[in-house]
Amino acid sequence: MIKLKNGLEIQVRKYQEDDFPSIHALNREEQWNNLVAKKEDTISAWNHSNIAYVAMLDDKIIGYIRGMTDQSITMYICELLIDQTYRSLGIGHNLLYYVHRLYPNTRVEMLASSTSHTYYETKGYRAFYGFRMNFTEYK
Repeated sequence: MIKLKNGLEIQVRKYQEDDFPSIHALNREEQWNNLVAKKEDTISAWNHSNIAYVAMLDDKIIGYIRGMTDQSITMYICELLIDQTYRSLGIGHNLLYYVHRLYPNTRVEMLASSTSHTYYETKGYRAFYGFRMNFTEYK
């Protein structure tokens, strides 16, 4: 159990396949339209990720973290999402800490949106530069 800033306690546990409808609903509420439109691909991504955890309050999923790690050097966080009702309580921080503690020798790398980058900066994460391309974009 993790105690939040407001005194509530949440549980973090590994993702289970029957969690996906709640995850899909959170993605829809956040308007992460690519993940919503590619529902089957998103399910597959969850099923193949070695970092896949949900934050539970009572029996409700209120947040999640998904990523991949080589367990030695790099941990890449693909998505970190907290239900808007429960933001600013420390859930995102606790999820990041929880998975990083599992692989303490790795560095955490993640992408941020134009609206979320300040959150990571206030937590001490350093910006880095990267590139992205889909297979269909090759010339």
